[in-house]
Amino acid sequence: MIGRLTGTLAEKSPPLVLIDVNGVGYEVDVPMSTFCNLPHLGERVSLHTHFVVREDAQLLYGFLTLAERETFRQLVRITGIGPRIGLAVLSGLSAGELAQAVSTQEVGRLVKVPGIGKKTAERLLLELKGKLGPDLALPGAVIHTDAQADIAQALMALGYNEKEAAAAVKALPADIGVSDGIKQALKALAR
Repeated sequence: MIGRLTGTLAEKSPPLVLIDVNGVGYEVDVPMSTFCNLPHLGERVSLHTHFVVREDAQLLYGFLTLAERETFRQLVRITGIGPRIGLAVLSGLSAGELAQAVSTQEVGRLVKVPGIGKKTAERLLLELKGKLGPDLALPGAVIHTDAQADIAQALMALGYNEKEAAAAVKALPADIGVSDGIKQALKALAR
């Protein structure tokens, strides 16, 4: 199984990217949330991947964060939800937003995603309940970006509870990077 690719970004054509890894070009389908955060052509990129082998194809799906990949894997485990719909969901909602929608059972957020009707949205909410993990949907905090979700996840890995991590993330600027966010959150929590 191919779990991660690190190489040079050779081509970008939504939703497909081509990553050159030591002379071998890998075509990887990515959600728009990942596509919009990719570096410029010719720069290094690292994607967490999900490899699918079918009778007629071998497909790679790529994600910038482990949370996105895990959410995608939970989505495609649901009967009737394939990789295309999984990518559509993650293109319309971040992993944190989807987890929040599942925890609050908000059908309205899911039906806004192209290709998701009311019945499919209800089934997704039912099937995903309790499977996306508390680290993605923090109570009392709205996670707007994958960076904020990564910061919260790192804080909980360091031993802080969900409430402390949520409060620390909420106090950070919305456009902060992961490493700077973790440093600032740790300073705030140390007080």
